[in-house]
Amino acid sequence: MSHGGHLLLLIALLPFVGALLPGLMIRAGRTVCAFSTAVPTALALIMLLILAPAVLRGEVIQAEIEWLPQLGLSASFFLDGLGLLFAGMILGVGLLITLYARFYLSAEDPMGQFYTYLLLFQGAMLGIVLSDNILLLLIFWELTSLSSFLLIGYWKHLPEGRQGARMALAVTGAGGLAMIGGMLILGNIVGSYNLTDILQAGDQIRASEWYMPALILILLGAFTKSAQFPFHFWLPHAMAAPTPVSAYLHSATMVKAGVFLMARMWPVLAGTDAWFYIVTTTGLVTMVLGALIALFKDDLKALLAFSTVSHLGLLTMLLGFGTQAAAVAAVFHIINHLTFKAALFMTAGIIDHETHTRDIKRLGGLRHLMPITFLIGTVAALSMAGIPLFNGFLSKEMMLEEASHTYWAGSEWAVPVLATLGALLSVAYSFRFAVHVFLGPVRDDYPHKPHDPPFGMWAAPALLAVLVVIIGVAPFLAEGVVTAAANAVTGADLHPHLKIWHGVTPALWMSGIAVLGGAVLLILHRPLDRAWIAAPRPEAKAIFDRLVSASVALSRGITEWSHNGAISRYLAIFTVTAVALGWIAHSGGGLSAPTRGLLPVPPVIAVGWIMLIVATFLVVARHRQRFQALTVLGIIGLSISAGFAYLSAPDLALTQISVETVTIMLLLLALHFLPKTTPAESPLGLRLRDGAIALVAGGGVGALAYAFMLRDIETISDYHIANSYEGGGGTNVVNVILVDFRGYDTYGEIIVLGIAGFLIYALMHALLDGPAARRLKNTDYAQDRSRDRHPLMMVVVTRVLMPIAIVVGLYIFLRGHNEPGGGFVAGLVIAIALLMQYMASGFAWTQERKRIEYHTMIGLGVVIAGLTGAGAWLAGMPFLTSAYTYVHLPPIEEFELATAMLFDLGVFLTVLGAVMLMLYSLSRIARFAGETVNVDPMDYDPGEQRIAEAEAER
Repeated sequence: MSHGGHLLLLIALLPFVGALLPGLMIRAGRTVCAFSTAVPTALALIMLLILAPAVLRGEVIQAEIEWLPQLGLSASFFLDGLGLLFAGMILGVGLLITLYARFYLSAEDPMGQFYTYLLLFQGAMLGIVLSDNILLLLIFWELTSLSSFLLIGYWKHLPEGRQGARMALAVTGAGGLAMIGGMLILGNIVGSYNLTDILQAGDQIRASEWYMPALILILLGAFTKSAQFPFHFWLPHAMAAPTPVSAYLHSATMVKAGVFLMARMWPVLAGTDAWFYIVTTTGLVTMVLGALIALFKDDLKALLAFSTVSHLGLLTMLLGFGTQAAAVAAVFHIINHLTFKAALFMTAGIIDHETHTRDIKRLGGLRHLMPITFLIGTVAALSMAGIPLFNGFLSKEMMLEEASHTYWAGSEWAVPVLATLGALLSVAYSFRFAVHVFLGPVRDDYPHKPHDPPFGMWAAPALLAVLVVIIGVAPFLAEGVVTAAANAVTGADLHPHLKIWHGVTPALWMSGIAVLGGAVLLILHRPLDRAWIAAPRPEAKAIFDRLVSASVALSRGITEWSHNGAISRYLAIFTVTAVALGWIAHSGGGLSAPTRGLLPVPPVIAVGWIMLIVATFLVVARHRQRFQALTVLGIIGLSISAGFAYLSAPDLALTQISVETVTIMLLLLALHFLPKTTPAESPLGLRLRDGAIALVAGGGVGALAYAFMLRDIETISDYHIANSYEGGGGTNVVNVILVDFRGYDTYGEIIVLGIAGFLIYALMHALLDGPAARRLKNTDYAQDRSRDRHPLMMVVVTRVLMPIAIVVGLYIFLRGHNEPGGGFVAGLVIAIALLMQYMASGFAWTQERKRIEYHTMIGLGVVIAGLTGAGAWLAGMPFLTSAYTYVHLPPIEEFELATAMLFDLGVFLTVLGAVMLMLYSLSRIARFAGETVNVDPMDYDPGEQRIAEAEAER
């Protein structure tokens, strides 16, 4: 990987690493916290500037780390002109927002939490614009939705903040799910998930029959993220967030993600009628509608929010045109919109911070009281209006020029007229922002006496206002970035020239009409506002709320019907669905002719099989008699163990016998606290239904197994057999699979087993601290109990067998890599020996001799297994790759040492600890219920026991 590649990886990583700092540094003060937030952002920006000259020369910097190559997923990044533009915006504005937020947030706001969320969001946005793998891009895409949810809902005490966060997450999250489908289709068409490969396959993608589904799904993701009609309603409600969040998300980052996606996919998706009509129409409608609503909003942030919707529509429309000149105009307007809109949002925040209101009708005359804020806000508003000598004018003229010769459905007037109308409305709401807020006489009824804020709060918007003017009067300064980004979007070698004067063109006339018309609308705003309020119109938020309510009601109805607490219904739904899907798959054909015949069946095996069937039916017939059903289940388990042994599967036979023994013993202990019989709760009809479902499902599974056994099928087992010794160092293929080839599965399984043990312990702990505990206390537990609960013969036998069982367990553990055995079976064997101690000698006697906590044993086992797997990384091998060697120590014969033994040790400890913790948890019920225990089981005297109990009661 090149030096530039390493820098690129650091740029992508720094915000996530930096997110760890604010929560810690807030203890040192607010300024230190802000500085610690700015450092990773500034370092990433410096690294980006180091790479910028190469990108501006047309180079593409790439970096890749293999992640899951089998799935086509790698941590790959690339930096081209478009990525440079957006990464610069994300980091540059992020740095300014960090400064602004330091002075905007009050002392009561948890600043460390805010900056943590900000850096997480910043990292997610950088991931989107730098990803070279669409699967990785999708991960970052969803991370922006999650982190923006945290930022928008930062003021948790405000109901509108929580609602805005939920709405943003619901809309953008749903669009993200659609986009996942579209991206996967693109990867399937091209045969690669690398974005650089996909961008080279435009003709192949557009010619594919899957082009249209992919286009619609991807555009759904882009439109929801960039608040395009009809998904525009979520963005204004996100204004409940603090102003630094609004300024960051809605000028440079989140809402621009959809625009970035359309620009990034422009080379492969644009150039078709479908792209033109869908994207252009959506953008045009959004631009006009957003501008119209913005004109009549009295809340400063609401006005700016709908103006953002309008300008995002403008960008979408330009990208929809599908021409190279329109793409250049879009890239240029992305820069210009960033500068004036971020400045305007921060200005609105300053006004709110100083006057304690954002209501335009309660403002006015602020130019006298807040001259610095007036200058910054007016410059930014004039740029948003598209007035000459400000940068917004330049990109607006380029937009109108492209709109003037764009035909829509054969009409040469539709696009130019609507684009002019959108520009006219933009002028009107921009003038309203400047005139109604800053001009006019000073009022004496401000909620709070306003004045300009300290330097730290106005420095960031002032810098952006300076950029507005500099780019407006010297646009050639932005040509390098615009050229690099436009070339990345179009895939062409463009050399655009940005200048102030383009001559007397249709765009100039359209712009003049927009300015004059906007001024007229401002003059007529009061009567127009009354008409707007009185006019009936659909409310997007109300429609959304009704849709959500209907969806919730439908979901609740389905849930209440299907989840009524009856496990039989759950199993019936699950089983019927599985059978139906299996039948659909079977009816599709594709089953080859049988290639094998039946093996001869010896009489003994036939008898054993018949007994197994009879035992199975007995379980069903006698399931209400719990002890009898458990006994028959034990017989079935042992019969299956014999079958494994007969079919040359000794490992499975050992495991089955061990598991069966432990399970039966634990279930016997559980039955100790349950009634002898299960009440008949299901009516006859329901039992007949369940029986029919069970027969069909069981018959289907049996038929499937029978079909497999009659046919030769290629499996991975041949690979395991061939590589067991040379690759894993063991001749026992089953064990090598468990500790090497499929070691990750085993590692997950022991973690789940340990969690199950902890969960049973926690449940028992909670059970003995609630209503059930009171019922246990009132139970005469000791009645009808044997006076010889710990027979001497059983005590002696179990203690003699204990060391033998440990030696056997150790032997099974050590031989497992080459002969039947292993850590799992060894753990169960020793667990059985310990279980027998509890049964023979009593709980208290055994617990007093316990030397290690079962919780510790589980944790130690998982840690040992994990560290063994991680040790493979030191040798540059994948996780859980085992290593082995052969050692000869005279006079001992040569023997093998393998790291798999350490992993197996972790399995052994986890299994033993989990089983014993389950036993301990169940046994606590008996002790809590008042069962007496014998500390010394060989000297038991019922009389002495009764005396001890009486004394304990007194």
